[in-house]
Amino acid sequence: MPEVPSVPDNSGEPERELTEPRVAEALADGGSLARALPGFEPRPGQRRLAAAAARLLRAGGVLLAEAATGTGKTLAYLVPAILSGGRVLISTGTRNLQDQIFYKDLPELRDALGVEVSATYMKGRGNYLCLHRFETARSEAQVKLLPAAESDILDRIAEWADQTETGDRAEIEDLPDDLASWHDISATSENCIGTDCPRYHDCFVTVMRQRAAEADLVIVNHHLLCADAAVRHVAAGAGSVIPDCETVVVDEAHQLEDVATQSFAIMISNFKLDELERDGRRLAAGSRSAIARSQPASPGGSDHGARSTGHGLSDADARELHVRLDSVRADARSFFAMLDPLAGGRERIRITTDTLAPAIEGGRQLARHLGDLADLLSKAATPTDDAELAGLGRRADGLAEQVAFLVAADDPRFVYFLERRGRGTFLRAAPIDVSNIIRELLLDRMRSVLLTSATLTVDGSFAYVRGRLGIDSATELQVPSEFDFREQAILYLPRRVPSPNRPEFAEAVADEVRALIDVTEGRAFVLFTSYANLEAVRARIEPVCPYPVLAQGSAPRSVLLREFRTTPNAVLLGTSSFWQGVDVVGDALSCVIIDKLPFASPGDPLVAARMDQVSGDGGNPFDDYQVPLAILTLLQGLGRLIRHRSDRGVLAVLDPRLRTRGYGRRFLDSLPPAPITQDLAAVRRFFRQTHDAV
Repeated sequence: MPEVPSVPDNSGEPERELTEPRVAEALADGGSLARALPGFEPRPGQRRLAAAAARLLRAGGVLLAEAATGTGKTLAYLVPAILSGGRVLISTGTRNLQDQIFYKDLPELRDALGVEVSATYMKGRGNYLCLHRFETARSEAQVKLLPAAESDILDRIAEWADQTETGDRAEIEDLPDDLASWHDISATSENCIGTDCPRYHDCFVTVMRQRAAEADLVIVNHHLLCADAAVRHVAAGAGSVIPDCETVVVDEAHQLEDVATQSFAIMISNFKLDELERDGRRLAAGSRSAIARSQPASPGGSDHGARSTGHGLSDADARELHVRLDSVRADARSFFAMLDPLAGGRERIRITTDTLAPAIEGGRQLARHLGDLADLLSKAATPTDDAELAGLGRRADGLAEQVAFLVAADDPRFVYFLERRGRGTFLRAAPIDVSNIIRELLLDRMRSVLLTSATLTVDGSFAYVRGRLGIDSATELQVPSEFDFREQAILYLPRRVPSPNRPEFAEAVADEVRALIDVTEGRAFVLFTSYANLEAVRARIEPVCPYPVLAQGSAPRSVLLREFRTTPNAVLLGTSSFWQGVDVVGDALSCVIIDKLPFASPGDPLVAARMDQVSGDGGNPFDDYQVPLAILTLLQGLGRLIRHRSDRGVLAVLDPRLRTRGYGRRFLDSLPPAPITQDLAAVRRFFRQTHDAV
């Protein structure tokens, strides 16, 4: 949405020229970037990746490139992308990398290369304010007595809305991440009424689309990339926001399978049904409608039931809408009450037609009444002033189809499961295999595809990721790390930690954590495979730790990372969301501790279904799926430590299975080539050498 200003058209400006010599010059010793960017370090691996990217952009095809941490892969693909002169779509796994590319890398490269380039930053629709819905919310707030805190937030948003050029909620400092009312005023596809909206032409999403259609580089994240592909698949492009591109760079490509699985899943929840009812009540109270006009007049010309309520439905139709919403609400509450006992106290459980049997008829009735609601609302689809009612009708119809699909639970391509989080109950169907989806909706649509990450190979091969992402034919490139792990790191594998399935495991982990952070004086990430392990260790170390302890769950992730970077000697305890996409350079982080090997739980319905698929295809589910996935996850976690040539520190994996199980050798062979020790004294000596060197 924000746009990088283009360089003025100067007669002496270098032209874009995508040749390997031009790319090599830009990244060479004494080249364009070295002359323009303070601290730029020419790297052979970076030039190799850039040359391969240049060949890809010229000739087309698919390039799989594993570029270890320290390669400088972002600049390696941005230079050819800028010089190509065509539109390039760049998708990242995290917003942090989006921000880095758009706000830092692109402006620097534009100036260093001296070429004209425009770029657009795109996020998912839910990040942007919907002007029409916000105006409606403000009008409703004037006739309702809102709590002071809620009223203050609306006032802050109103002040910002008058000034913003992007409508991106990230511009509002300290806006709560979990602000429930944001969903009601955001530009989500569910809320959008498209070209019928009175604010369509100055809509932030419309403007974002227009800018993207004119940009050279379009910066998105994987969630938007996959969500947009899902919209194109279902609605033949209607509602998509990303412009057509022939070239895509997928950075942090190791995340693509998970994000595609989320995007192409089907889900209903009590929250979704509550939102539908709430929006229906609001429109029944305050929208114009053509439903009354579609009803035949009563005998004698009387207009009983067609009398307008002013700015709402006719009296009779408003009553009818409320009646149908009452039916949907009653059915939804009954249906989700039937689902709750099926979970048996577990957070997530696989569902089949047999296990879902007690709730099937309730689900079918809910689907029928959602269909009845959609039929009523569809009568308002023609007049332009009833676009919101028509949009609500489409939502009701879509939910009816989703409920019917989920309670049938009979599509073998999906795994069905029930999930409970807090007050939410979710019935989901996730695709077991997304390789065909990724190939058909992403790879086959593009002329050139570059997939890159620091972690794409297992046992020295791309075979695992090729299979998971549906890649039939590709050029492969492995670029080793520029870091000297033999000097910069030490790998600690303690001798006396019990097996993770032993009850004394958490206590032993806490003892090792205390010993390690005593050596490193805090400055540590402690990464866990489960929240239960985190809490068990936290309870043991926090009361006695002399350093500040930050724990996941005590504050938003972004706040914890900011506090870790700014708090001397801090220790951060985190689970899966801290294993990747976190970049802490320098002395603030000198130790990464991992409690146990990050095997995906076979009790997870999606993992179990994928293991069944591997077995059905004649493979070994553990060796061919669980071990490769765990290796890549472990490497991501350990990769948090060494982010710069000057970084030094200890990598610690406390799981004894690295040494006691046969598959441990596969993990060890994949780890960075740091010296291995089982002796804490060796870790102390390593840090004394670090201090002496400083």
